[in-house]
Amino acid sequence: MRWSQAFIPTLRDDPTDAEAASHRLLIRGGYIRQLMSGVYSLLPLGYRVRSKIIAIIREELNAIGGQELLLPALHPREIWEKTGRTEAMADILFTLSDLRGGDAILGPTHEEIFATVAAELTSYKQLPQLWYQIQTKFRDEARPKSGLLRVREFTMKDSYSFDTDTVGLDQQFDRHFAAYTRIFERLGVTAIAVEASSGAMGGSDSIEFIVPSPAGEDDIAHCPACGYAANVERASSTIPPVHDEPGPDRPVRFPTPGVRTIVDLVEFEGGASAERQIKTLVYVLDGEPALVLLRGDHELHEQKLQDGTGAIDIRPGQPDEIRALLGADAGSLGAVGVTGSRILADLQLADRSNMVTGANLNDHHLRGVDARRDIAVTDWLDLRTVVAGEGCPECGEPLEVFRGIEAGHIFKLGTKFSEALGATVLNAEGVPVPLVMGSYGIGVERNMAAVVEMNHDDAGIIWPVSIAPYEVVITAVKIDDEASMVVANQLYDDLSDAGIDVLIDDRAERPGVKFNDAELIGVPYRITVGPRGLANGVVELSERRSGERSDLPVEEAVELMVKRVAGRK
Repeated sequence: MRWSQAFIPTLRDDPTDAEAASHRLLIRGGYIRQLMSGVYSLLPLGYRVRSKIIAIIREELNAIGGQELLLPALHPREIWEKTGRTEAMADILFTLSDLRGGDAILGPTHEEIFATVAAELTSYKQLPQLWYQIQTKFRDEARPKSGLLRVREFTMKDSYSFDTDTVGLDQQFDRHFAAYTRIFERLGVTAIAVEASSGAMGGSDSIEFIVPSPAGEDDIAHCPACGYAANVERASSTIPPVHDEPGPDRPVRFPTPGVRTIVDLVEFEGGASAERQIKTLVYVLDGEPALVLLRGDHELHEQKLQDGTGAIDIRPGQPDEIRALLGADAGSLGAVGVTGSRILADLQLADRSNMVTGANLNDHHLRGVDARRDIAVTDWLDLRTVVAGEGCPECGEPLEVFRGIEAGHIFKLGTKFSEALGATVLNAEGVPVPLVMGSYGIGVERNMAAVVEMNHDDAGIIWPVSIAPYEVVITAVKIDDEASMVVANQLYDDLSDAGIDVLIDDRAERPGVKFNDAELIGVPYRITVGPRGLANGVVELSERRSGERSDLPVEEAVELMVKRVAGRK
């Protein structure tokens, strides 16, 4: 492609609303443009990168037996109602009605639709099956941000496996794990496999592939010593035990005027340290109030609460709801003596005694509380948020917690969707059994952004050769120098004929502008053609990643570049 004819609208300044590096550089480099909140146009450079990412994904899925198809993005609402996900995913669904009054959903994912197609399978002899598509998804994100990292319309590769039993599912899950590992290696990103919540997808095992980045929205607990890794929504840890002194035979109430927080009670004379307090929260789970108990210095992770209870709709209680339930305001709440309400307690409270908690009377607390003796706990759950420095659950060494981008996610769905939608086959004994399903997703544009987050510097993007929009850019320093243009054009033709994606910068711009633009858009190799070098029979090669420069003899430049590019793909 000739730059003089290409649409590459680079910008000199950063967009004012871009915080993530990928958002800033993809806009500045002329890769994307925002159409509306959470919706982006892919310009020619962006589309070329996207196409190369898709090609890598397609190759790896085909290599493990995937069959590609394409299912509609517009779904009838009744299919989603059969699986209950019109409620479970109500906060992100785009819904619409047609001219005949029919209700439809723009698909945020395709488990339901793949299951309806799989209902045509009739016998175990047709299994296993692995189907995939590369399709547009729609999610009504409340707060789209960070460019392509959190959007409302995006492209996803989603694949689905179908087996008669969990043994087959395990095999397909493992093959996907290996394929995803190869995909991320080829994309040029470091993706850490971590335990994760299945969320609204349901099922059992769930693995996220996380790219470490401050632009991410997932917090990951990771042990450098043994490799343990989990999203904090699933992570556990070990913490030093607290030795409780003997307490009274029953809780004792005492006045705490003005105490409204954990810190207030720590500082109150006769109060208690945070690890000796029971924090009481009121949550509404699927319309029913529940008490949630944690140690005073621990924080609730709402996804753990949701996963542990199976609730679909979850929210903190409002002040009037709290007062009606317990007769007191936040800051004086407790679960001692409470009956008729679900009480969910974190596991760290299970063996604790002589604790302090609210008395359900404003400005009063109870001391000497034994969690098992005095509180009618309904369920003991892992509810707290793991923090950096706590012990690894596998080896005991300190955990680190970092931010990351979810680049891929694989689930063992089981039979949730096949049972709801009647996708069954006859097994070897002739008995109908529901298909055992797996679901495996990779966001295409999200991975484009993740690559940029891991591959950039102050000058711009540094694309890996495997997905760069162009592998080589030829910069003609002086387009009015005939000898320079003859050599530049010949290199352009020869490299193109050799199968290299090459861009020639033949614009009537100053050399500094051309060099800056080449660095900004991140082409891996730049060949500079100018009168000074040609006088010595050479052109200059610059490598974007290392910044190294070297001279290439003109007559050897094409052969050397073909070898370099092939060695980096």
